[in-house]
Amino acid sequence: MNKKTIAIVGLGLIGGSMALALRRSSRYILYGLDSDPVTLMNALKRSAVDKAGGAELLARADLVILALPPEAALAFLRDNAAAIKPGAVVTDVCGVKQAIVEPATALCEAAGLTFIGGHPMAGKEKGGFDNADAALFEGACYILTPTPSTPAAVVDGMKELAAQLGCARMTVTTPAHHDRMIAFTSQLPHVLAGAYVKSPCCLYHAGFSAGSYRDVSRVAAVDETLWAQLFLLNQTALCAEIDGLMERLQACRDAVAAGDRQALTALLREGRERKEEADGALPPLPEHRKERTP
Repeated sequence: MNKKTIAIVGLGLIGGSMALALRRSSRYILYGLDSDPVTLMNALKRSAVDKAGGAELLARADLVILALPPEAALAFLRDNAAAIKPGAVVTDVCGVKQAIVEPATALCEAAGLTFIGGHPMAGKEKGGFDNADAALFEGACYILTPTPSTPAAVVDGMKELAAQLGCARMTVTTPAHHDRMIAFTSQLPHVLAGAYVKSPCCLYHAGFSAGSYRDVSRVAAVDETLWAQLFLLNQTALCAEIDGLMERLQACRDAVAAGDRQALTALLREGRERKEEADGALPPLPEHRKERTP
């Protein structure tokens, strides 16, 4: 069996977890690139990668995974596209796509490479290789944003990679639709959590809090530098979601302030019914999804 060589650029939480997950299969040769020598040393110690080094490893890779924040991913590609093996596939893991796909595709095409946008929907509150986990992607969704010119074989190859990581659901969409949905499913909850925990009461929640507090506040523990970048690269969609949330919060506040039980009950009912409708619209997970191959 011909093994595929994968170079993972950035061995933080996502890149490191990808390496550890793919290590469970014997079909890959894994290279790790990172600006931190300690991270590279730890990746070798944990046998997450077969080799660790710099851009010289790119010339041997069939697939290059840019596990970096958006701006760093594009900068790396601009500086190193010429060093990547001609004909190789390049993908990313960024949480925004419109700001990435067009420039990355142009850089790759100029270098004889194929780019396909990717976004594994997984994470933890704490980042870094020390928190990397081979099981991070188990049951997760993997989003792909190919362009009309992306070869079908490249899309199929990425689907196979996602299955090897342990992902249970694949979504193929456009960069614009990705960003519109991620503004709601990922970015808005971070905005909400960050605002929620700024209440003076947060400092005294112990003894008064349970699941509701944990659920709403969990994602306030962010890497603020990364998330500020993601928010600003998705301004239009995120602002629309924030505006909508503020309108709905105001309606609830108005009903409470007016003592309007009927209006408040209706608002709460609408929320419950929308949640039930949304959950019922989800397609079921496949009972026998494709297993990882050894």
